Amino acid sequence: MSEQTVKKKIKKQWTREKKKDFCFDMIFGIIIILVCLSCLLPFIHVFSKSISEDAYVIANKVLLLPKGFSLEAYRRIMADSSILRSLYVTVVVTLSFTAIGLFVTICSAYALSRKHLKGKAVFTFLFMLTMYFNAGIIPDYLMMSNLNFLDTWWSLILPLTFSAYNFLIMKSFFQHSISDSLIESAFIDGATHFTILAKIVLPLSKPILATIALFFAVGRWNAYQDALFYIKQRQDLRPLQLKLYYLIISATESLQAEGGFGGTVTNPEVIKAASVIFATLPILLIYPFLQKYFVQGTMIGAVKE
Repeated sequence: MSEQTVKKKIKKQWTREKKKDFCFDMIFGIIIILVCLSCLLPFIHVFSKSISEDAYVIANKVLLLPKGFSLEAYRRIMADSSILRSLYVTVVVTLSFTAIGLFVTICSAYALSRKHLKGKAVFTFLFMLTMYFNAGIIPDYLMMSNLNFLDTWWSLILPLTFSAYNFLIMKSFFQHSISDSLIESAFIDGATHFTILAKIVLPLSKPILATIALFFAVGRWNAYQDALFYIKQRQDLRPLQLKLYYLIISATESLQAEGGFGGTVTNPEVIKAASVIFATLPILLIYPFLQKYFVQGTMIGAVKE
C-alpha cells in the first residue's frame, strides 16, 4: 500500500470523524437551545405583559413582544406601601436567614469533618436522617405555637436555617479540599480551632461559601408556605412572595383586598406580571456577582485530583 493511499484513507477517516462530531455538536446545541428557551420565553412573556397596555393583555395579544408600552403597573406597585413593606420584610428575612444558616452550617460541617471527633458518624447519620423523614406540617405549626413564634420574625428565619443537604456539601468540601497537614501545622504553631476556621479554612472556601449562600438566599427569597402558615394577624410581616400569592389568588377580585392598591386596574393580569418581575429582579441582579464562585462550587468533587 503506497504512502499516498494511506494518507487518503487517514484523511477520509478524519473527515468522517469530523462530520460525526459536528452532528453530535449540532444535536446537543439544539437541545441546549431548546432548554434555554423553555426557561427564557416564559420570563419574556411575563415581562412583556407587565409593560403592555391593559387592552392588549385583555385581548390576549401579548406573546413575546409588548404592545402599547405602559409602566402603570409598576407605578402602582411602587406606590403601594404594602408591597414595599413586603419587599423590606423579604430582604431582612433573606439576609438574616442566609447569615444564620451559613454560620450554623459552617460550624457543624467543620466540627464533623475533623477525623478525631468522637461520634461524628452518629451525628452525620442523624443529620442525614432529616433529609428522608420529617415530622410534618402540623407538628411544626404546634412547635411554633408553643414557642410563641407565630406572627413574629423568628417564624420566618429560624425553622429552616439548617439544611442537611447544604451541610453534607460543605462537610465534603472541608474533608477533601482543605489539607489536613495545613491544619495540623497550624495546631503545632498554637492555633485554636476558631483561629484555624477563621483564618485558614474560610479564606480557602470562598466557592463553596458563595454556593451555599446562594442556595440559602434563593430558597428563602422564593418561599412563602411557612409565612402562609405562621403569619396570620400581622399583615406587616408578610413577605413579598406571600403578597404575590394573595395577588394571584385574588386576580379576579378587587385589588384593594389584602390592603392592596389605591385604585383599580382594568386587568389584574398586568399587576400579577409586574409583581412577578418585581419579585424576581433582585435575585437576577445579585446572581452575576456570585456566578464565578457558584460555578466553582458546583464543580466540587467533579474532578478527582
